[in-house]
Amino acid sequence: MARSSSGLVAGLTAAALAVVGFLAYQASATAPDHLGKPSNPSAVPSAQASGGPKQKPRNPLTVPAKSGAGVRVVYSLGDRRVWLVGEKGQLRRTFQVMPSTVSPQPGVYPVTSRSGTVPGSDGVPIEHVVRFASVGGVPIGFSAARDGSMASPDPEKRTGGVRMKRADGDALWGFAAIGTRVVVVP
Repeated sequence: MARSSSGLVAGLTAAALAVVGFLAYQASATAPDHLGKPSNPSAVPSAQASGGPKQKPRNPLTVPAKSGAGVRVVYSLGDRRVWLVGEKGQLRRTFQVMPSTVSPQPGVYPVTSRSGTVPGSDGVPIEHVVRFASVGGVPIGFSAARDGSMASPDPEKRTGGVRMKRADGDALWGFAAIGTRVVVVP
């Protein structure tokens, strides 16, 4: 009996993931055309700025609906989270990140360069750097500190490194080649 119930649970889980993937694909197919262009983040109302109630965080296993379709890295500024999305809209991995002091505007950017190991703009040795934007001369990219830390950046410094755990950095490095789309959402 235990074998058949575990098989049933595995089957139901697989079916649920397939349905979620299909719904995410349908939602991404209806994303507006303007999503491909960087937009003005100050035009996006926030609950805190308007004095309204805080929005409840989205389900981390759900790729943001207005993030497009196809292979992409989705970076949510508000959720401090990254999703690696495969060709057919399937979620490959999701993880939390520590944003830098300088952030890109919401929009779609290509991965423009990569570096195996370099010193970070904050002096911390980093690895698996995947750069995709620049804001006011500050390059923006994902990276992992070689010591595994994800400390908050010094607010006095203009840095563009979006930090993640080393295992997540390894996964992103293997996923995001030059030209891969990075979709930044509010």
